Amino acid sequence: MLKSVKIFQRKYHLAELLAKVTCCILLIYSILPHRFASHYDYLSAEDIPDALVSQVTTNISQQHMEECHYEDIIQENRFMYTPQYSDEVLKPEEILPGGEYFPEDCRAKYSSAIIVPYRQREQQLHKFLSYMHNYLRLQKVHYRIFLVEQYDQKPFNRAKLFNIGSMIAAEFEFPCLILHDVDLMPLNLGSLYACTELPRHMCAALDMWRFHLPYRGLFGGVVAIRTQQFRTINGMSNMYEGWGGEDDDLFERLKSRNIDICRFAPHLNEYTMLRHKPEKKNENRVTLLRSGALRYNTDGLNSLVYTEKDRRIHSLFTHILVQT
Repeated sequence: MLKSVKIFQRKYHLAELLAKVTCCILLIYSILPHRFASHYDYLSAEDIPDALVSQVTTNISQQHMEECHYEDIIQENRFMYTPQYSDEVLKPEEILPGGEYFPEDCRAKYSSAIIVPYRQREQQLHKFLSYMHNYLRLQKVHYRIFLVEQYDQKPFNRAKLFNIGSMIAAEFEFPCLILHDVDLMPLNLGSLYACTELPRHMCAALDMWRFHLPYRGLFGGVVAIRTQQFRTINGMSNMYEGWGGEDDDLFERLKSRNIDICRFAPHLNEYTMLRHKPEKKNENRVTLLRSGALRYNTDGLNSLVYTEKDRRIHSLFTHILVQT
């Protein structure tokens, strides 16, 4: 009798344990990002060349040279995130003052302004500059890195810094804007830093989300958008102080103008995020989002007010110091 009771208790405890494990699995599954956007439309490697917009600034006219080829770079999708490329800048003499580069052995088809909003992220900035210069030069694109630093002690206004950066990049005639967080690094070379016909979400496969897209409307982190399209939607809102909301507002601005977005195939979208302390959240972000449509025509590039405190041409970047 006692033996039967013990067997029953063991079976009961085993069933209870199994139930708990099942609940944990279901809970984990419910919060994993791939539950929400496991599939999305994307451009395959074969479709990408036709979708890219070939346009360069006037200062790199090299008509006598053969055009650079990009198909092999995309198809090979070489893994890049290694100490060899991330620890220090290789052949820094190739980089022009202001963090600009264009290939000398062929004629670049794409010119892109890399706009990085920044404040007090010195370690990340060092890694970003070292890696991105090594990475981008292998892509054979013409680029320049613009670091837009918020000088004041107000809450960090990422979107406003992007707006400012777009205005500065326009002075240099860049037709393509890459809106880029300083803590994100592309893992593979096939994520070409050039604009497509449609605005492109570049970091759809982020390691912190287990390389899945949290939701289809996500449009932040690293974004490629043509300068003219950015002007058409009046840029980004200047009202999002603190973390969160501004990317969703940008996505809604595009939708309001019937501008769709695109992504490359997932294996071309893989990024890693550098560790850092989280920014203070914007407590008004939900309210701002709900009322965003009322301000698309009045809140953005046409209402941008700031003071440029300094502009310096560093060896690896163009530094814009601003007071918001």
